[in-house]
Amino acid sequence: MGNVIVGQSGGPTSVINASLAGVYKTAMDRGAGKVYGMLHGIKGLLEGRYVDLAHHIKDNLDLELLRRTPSSFLGSCRYKLPSHHDNAQIFEQIFAKLHELEIESFLYIGGNDSMDSVMKLSKYAEDTGSRIRFVGVPKTIDNDLAVTDHTPGFGSAAKYIGSLFKEIIRDGLVYGSGQITIVEIMGRNAGWLTAAASLAKTEDCEGPDMIFLPEVPFSTEHLYERINSLYRRNQKSVVIAVSEGIKFEDGGYVCEYQGSSAKGTDAFGHKSLGGTAAVLAGLVAEKFKNKVRPIELSVLQRAAAHMQSRTDNAEAFLAGGQAVRAAFSGMTGMTVVFDRISDDPYMIETALVEVEKIANVEKKVPEPWITEHGAYVAKELTDYIRPLIQGELSQIMVDGLPRHLLLKA
Repeated sequence: MGNVIVGQSGGPTSVINASLAGVYKTAMDRGAGKVYGMLHGIKGLLEGRYVDLAHHIKDNLDLELLRRTPSSFLGSCRYKLPSHHDNAQIFEQIFAKLHELEIESFLYIGGNDSMDSVMKLSKYAEDTGSRIRFVGVPKTIDNDLAVTDHTPGFGSAAKYIGSLFKEIIRDGLVYGSGQITIVEIMGRNAGWLTAAASLAKTEDCEGPDMIFLPEVPFSTEHLYERINSLYRRNQKSVVIAVSEGIKFEDGGYVCEYQGSSAKGTDAFGHKSLGGTAAVLAGLVAEKFKNKVRPIELSVLQRAAAHMQSRTDNAEAFLAGGQAVRAAFSGMTGMTVVFDRISDDPYMIETALVEVEKIANVEKKVPEPWITEHGAYVAKELTDYIRPLIQGELSQIMVDGLPRHLLLKA
């Protein structure tokens, strides 16, 4: 089957390495000569940095440790490939390296922007007659990839968010002093992960009082009115979930309100976000003269391997394996996706779609699933998320702490 190379790109998740494990095991089981890992994605490959994964995954214990290790084992990058019509030299360098390593299958684990790289590489291969096959493996906690029902990484992050909100809500009731807590969750333009806060609403928990997603313009007046309404009911604690990317009606990010902080952009032109909870906490504290606590989860939600969903881990592993099977069968320019067959019992099947249908396309929360004038989410959305968080994957513990697999270059 020739040699395989795999890379990881974009933000990490708690199960991205399960996909890597799926790629490695399936490729070796199916007779691959070598399985190489790019160090820091396509950027690292351009710089000639890669490893033979057989030197780092030596037995089944290593494979199980890899599945439970958070973040990107191989390292990641945010590198935007140009069109080969604009800069053929970069593609010549990449393909020269791939030919040197006798690569026949190229697997890339990532989100929207990573699928852009798969698309451009496969098109260059087609134009130049290369027989190397390029297949994408989906990954993102944002759950914003088009076509697929959901994305590996999202289920575990949603499980973490739902669990965390139950704890934050309990904490807010300790003193009964009218405290307001505003929790900022990742999500630039799609609110799927923030919507997972609704999972906390169970028979033993009230759930968050408000959930604001970036799909609906945000209004401070609407926020103030809802807080006032809760206080009139003598509610002692208010907990609010907000996406980092919520915007005002004029399109300006809340996190940039009155020049709160300068935001840079990454290689794909995405503005760096953060500070939304802090901005809102300042406004709410001034308005209500109450104690307001902003909580920015930041990187904590991306790689909480101690809160992995077993379902999510299994599907991430499956996606990696299916990508290898597709490449070995001669398919290229494709991405693995999930189709949901049933909610109860929960069942999915995998499929392959052309990568251009996913690259640079964002799937947003449907409008009917956003309720109460943009301040909450519908039961249908919570029900959509719930199957993805089911099951727990026990960590391999050493001296009271989880053991991870480290790449020793």
